[in-house]
Amino acid sequence: MRRILLFLGTNLAVLFLLSIVCHLLGVDQMQAAQGFGGSTGLLIYAAVFGMGGAFISLAMSKWMAKMSTGARVIEQPANEAERWLLDTVRHHAQNAGIGMPEVAIYDAPEMNAFATGMTKNSSMVAVSTGLLQQMDREQVAAVLGHEVGHVANGDMVTMTLIQGVLNTLVILAARVVGRLVDSWLSGGRDDNRGGSGIGYFVTVMVLQLVFGLFASMIVMAFSRWREFHADAAGAKLAGRGAMISALQRLKGDHGENTLPKTLAAFGISDRMGSGLQRLFLSHPPLDERIAALQNASPHA
Repeated sequence: MRRILLFLGTNLAVLFLLSIVCHLLGVDQMQAAQGFGGSTGLLIYAAVFGMGGAFISLAMSKWMAKMSTGARVIEQPANEAERWLLDTVRHHAQNAGIGMPEVAIYDAPEMNAFATGMTKNSSMVAVSTGLLQQMDREQVAAVLGHEVGHVANGDMVTMTLIQGVLNTLVILAARVVGRLVDSWLSGGRDDNRGGSGIGYFVTVMVLQLVFGLFASMIVMAFSRWREFHADAAGAKLAGRGAMISALQRLKGDHGENTLPKTLAAFGISDRMGSGLQRLFLSHPPLDERIAALQNASPHA
């Protein structure tokens, strides 16, 4: 629940800041003053903020990941373990048909790993020190296959596209409803106020949060779906038994996930929840993932 409250608070802060900035710059007032005849301009405005913000985040993803986790990219392996790590990722990447990702290690006690990057041939795979210490090499190879699978499946770009489209719809819908509310509060009079009233501003701010929550549910539902595909990729690259063994090992990891929220969706594991919490989880329960692999066709 604490992670959900943090998520809600972060979204509230971002959406509130967006509304404040647009209000101060007069962008919202200008759009509102155009009325519904300015729908094309409103759509362009929503797309610029919605899609633009999502793709800027994607472009900065590797840099942000390194900064937020303190991940150290292996340029020259310092020992046999790092050499094995590079060789395993290279082997998976070649079999998956993608360019060699950067390989990094970050200091964290939990067993986790993540992949990020703007394209399939410009990605990074990072593993935690906890994962390297608590899993055997067969299990680590499966986890690396899972993360390479995310890259090969284009999950980072697909997630960005979905988030960008939903962001655009959230911004657009909130402002359309805001115009209706503002018109209703003013009695439908065109009093040449030269912009929007308080009804528009408050409605947009509140609805961006509400619509944003529903959009996040959709994004997280897709995230849970693609985890099964990444598990299947890990099974194909490292062996189904190894992938199942790695997921079973993860069930014993009860520590706090230290990955930043922006990277948690691309980790091998995330915390579990129940009830409404599950709507905001990026990963399905480990038991469901293990069952999916056990029930999969041997030739899948």
